[in-house]
Amino acid sequence: MSVEKRVVKKYPNRRLYDTATSSYITLGDVKQLVLDQVEIQVIDAKTKEDITRSVLLQIILEEENGGSPMFSYEVLTQFIRFYGQAMQGMMGPFLEKNLQLFSQLQQKMQEQSRAIYGDNGMFNAKMWSEFLNYQGPAMQNMMSNYLDQSTQLYLDMQTRMQEQAKQLFTGFGFPAYPGSDKKDEGKEG
Repeated sequence: MSVEKRVVKKYPNRRLYDTATSSYITLGDVKQLVLDQVEIQVIDAKTKEDITRSVLLQIILEEENGGSPMFSYEVLTQFIRFYGQAMQGMMGPFLEKNLQLFSQLQQKMQEQSRAIYGDNGMFNAKMWSEFLNYQGPAMQNMMSNYLDQSTQLYLDMQTRMQEQAKQLFTGFGFPAYPGSDKKDEGKEG
């Protein structure tokens, strides 16, 4: 059963209209809806096109231009390099799964914190800030190790798939396919 999304219409004057509250909202309000885990869909009021992704990217751009950016130059250039590559279709699901795992880790840590310190949000925020100041490098190392392992598993899977494909197509003698030259050499002599 799918959850019905909250529809926000974007008008040509760039104003956003929340159909649930029958009022105009800001990009900051859309961000808050996302933070509140409200499923949204942004529709261009004139063309009826779904523009949710572009609005979400606009929010990310504003966040990146604000305080401390999440994406380094290297990450952004790698994103750009993946477009048009054979692996582009796999990059999104890979990132999505890793973000889900990271979110689950964060949620588990918050639950453990609540179990120990209760719902004192201010104390929790201060405690996590101090914890990450001291343990941040260890956490980053742990996440880096996890990503390295994920990458290695993926590369191993890719190698196995290539080997299976070679075994499957060995007898067909495709031009410029490794192994087809040996059959051709035997015919010439």
